[in-house]
Amino acid sequence: MAVTPPEGFEPHFRRSPLTEPWEPIFSQRLPDRVVIGLYAREPHTNSRGMVHGGLIAALADNAMGLSCVAVLTGEGRKPEGGLITVSMATDFIGAAKLGQWVAFDTRYVKTGRTLCFAQAFVTADGEVVGRADARFKVW
Repeated sequence: MAVTPPEGFEPHFRRSPLTEPWEPIFSQRLPDRVVIGLYAREPHTNSRGMVHGGLIAALADNAMGLSCVAVLTGEGRKPEGGLITVSMATDFIGAAKLGQWVAFDTRYVKTGRTLCFAQAFVTADGEVVGRADARFKVW
């Protein structure tokens, strides 16, 4: 079944074994961030039919890390070794349900010499359902 994402999104450029069962995943590259999105399907849900918090945390982590790389690269400091998540907190303040467009948008990035800080909001059809913040080690 072909899935068409919203305008500006294309198949996610950073696939991994963890996210393979969740495909199709889409992303939008902007100068200061990467936004990740998907249409909620059954493989994304828990036993109550809501998008699982583990998926929300994993994709928020991915979006924030890629956004930190985008900002560092824009500053002329692309991390050769990438980034490693040092810590992350996730708040679940709503529920994403089957069929909804779930987006992971990084709204804040602050870079330092060895750490990068980011905050993301997770929305389902435009309504905020989660928030995450993380710190990444710059390698």
